[in-house]
Amino acid sequence: MTDVARVAGVSAQTVSRVLSGHPNVQERTRAKVVAAVAQLGYRRNNAARMLSSGRSRTIGVVTLQTTFYSRAAVTTGIEYAAQAAGYAVSTATTTSLDTSAIEGALARLADQGVEGVVLSVPLIHTSERIEQLTRSTPTITIDGSRTDATGVVAVDQDLAARLATRHLRELGHDTVWHVAGPAHWLEAAGRRDGWRATLEAAGRPVPPPLEGDWSPASGHRIGLVLGRVPDVTAVFVASDEMAFGLIRALHELGRRVPEDVSVVGVDDIEPAAYCTPPLTAVAQPFDRMGALAVERLLRHVADPGTASAPASASASASASASASASASVEPELVVRASTAPARNPKQN
Repeated sequence: MTDVARVAGVSAQTVSRVLSGHPNVQERTRAKVVAAVAQLGYRRNNAARMLSSGRSRTIGVVTLQTTFYSRAAVTTGIEYAAQAAGYAVSTATTTSLDTSAIEGALARLADQGVEGVVLSVPLIHTSERIEQLTRSTPTITIDGSRTDATGVVAVDQDLAARLATRHLRELGHDTVWHVAGPAHWLEAAGRRDGWRATLEAAGRPVPPPLEGDWSPASGHRIGLVLGRVPDVTAVFVASDEMAFGLIRALHELGRRVPEDVSVVGVDDIEPAAYCTPPLTAVAQPFDRMGALAVERLLRHVADPGTASAPASASASASASASASASASVEPELVVRASTAPARNPKQN
């Protein structure tokens, strides 16, 4: 840093202010420091920085080991937002949702000295150890789960299901079948509850939900069952990836989408617009979720008391809402070619 200061013709304190993103630096001075940094190839020593400041400038992420696009998309959103805020990201991956596995992941991140944690797993059951770890390290959870000490960033899954089910009902379908996610996932439970409540409110029959595991293979397996039921004309699938498998199975059985069966997914991942037919889906703003999680977490790091005052905000308004560590993001229905009016709609 002293070498950078000498080349730029400024003090070491000014160099520190520029590298820390301090606003009270003249643009001409900032440009000189940036040029000197580039000329010397200077990189900050984060280990020394942590020792001198007592801060690691690192946040941790606990995530489930999976190949599902949606999980990776949230993590990417977290990484971009953290980088923009001047933080590094350390990821602890768990292969299961057992409390012991999550405890281990949280403990590993705490040992690394992270300043806060984004807990990006569907935490259904907590433990005394998890409560202790999330009290000692500021933590934000994604997926609607929480502990006593954490704030939450979550998509309104009940609304996601209502949007999908209403859309299919408005197209004249007598009822809507549901391919659900795993029962032990909070997201799956929210979507299942919203689907059921929408049908009950309309006075329509509620078919038994069929449970998948989020994979295209499980959607294909269930599709081979539903495709043989003539009365099935509309299906709400709890994830796009399961919907891809279901559509493939319907095609194999000679059931056309959307002429014979309309299909709606959830997530609106990038391939949804390019499958055949393009998939109608309820979009989850994964990048926004990641950014909100980092935003709320850094507020919590600066003021640990913010996590105990939950709030709800739309995706557009949440950034200017209260200083709470919690926010709910609204999903959006994206209509494409996989849904169409029922061929013989029933008037009820």
